[in-house]
Amino acid sequence: MARIAFIGLGNMGGGMAANLAKAGHDVRAFDLSAEALERAVSAGCLAAGTAVEAVERAEAVVTMLPAGTHVESIYADAAIPGAAPGAVLIDCSTIDVATARRVAGAAVAKGLLAVDAPVSGGIAAAAAGTLTFMVGGSQQAFAQAEPVLAAMGKAVIHAGPSGAGQGAKICNNMLLGATMVATCEAFALAEALGLDLQTFYDISSVSSGQSWSMTSYCPVARVGPDTPADHDYAGGFAAALMLKDLRLAMQAAEASGASTPMGERATELYERLVSGGQGGRDFSIIGRTLRQDAEGRSAS
Repeated sequence: MARIAFIGLGNMGGGMAANLAKAGHDVRAFDLSAEALERAVSAGCLAAGTAVEAVERAEAVVTMLPAGTHVESIYADAAIPGAAPGAVLIDCSTIDVATARRVAGAAVAKGLLAVDAPVSGGIAAAAAGTLTFMVGGSQQAFAQAEPVLAAMGKAVIHAGPSGAGQGAKICNNMLLGATMVATCEAFALAEALGLDLQTFYDISSVSSGQSWSMTSYCPVARVGPDTPADHDYAGGFAAALMLKDLRLAMQAAEASGASTPMGERATELYERLVSGGQGGRDFSIIGRTLRQDAEGRSAS
């Protein structure tokens, strides 16, 4: 059993902290939301009044925060000065690569270990303990973080040195965003051509057009498995979060000189979707934007 600080108990972090407590760890949890903290306590965590209190003598510190600025602040003010000597800092937020490397460097300079370990799987997987973690950091840091991450996920993969976990995450989500757009386009075209959408699904799901967006997260209601599309795009992975990840990917592409035209177009479409007030809906609602475009062309 390890003494673990967990900071950031939102939709993802709450389930993750609960699974650490379920695995028998001594979890000291902190969040600015009193309601989120109460849920963590009911799941077996101990409440901390501040982030500084949570990380005191912690052997591992897990953060799940909205942006790099939050991670950098928590590391500087609480995690680095307060964690036990030789502790491992595990950031599961999705942030930019440069910040991930910078905070890890600051931790290592103070004799701590650090990994960036963003997740894939969504809220349901966080609650079920079936997340995938893509981890950046040294071999020693990975070895120390792996048992903690394994209590929250089904797969823990070492992607490379500091920043590699964030790099893998934003590449994965750029692929997901672009694939979802293409999947929605295909269904829109199939409908325009008079195809039955369930029949098109039955064909494409076992043909070369098959993808996770098609068979596991179909963006069309009453086709395929139950997805947010069957619930008016409530729940799931918010479009605003997809846009955040796409922007991080575009930032990384510019910094590295990579060509990402499909990623750029997907970013533009999600910019429109979110600016239109749909940021809180599941990202598969992007199909509505495409249908509205088609209706606009027909009207003109």
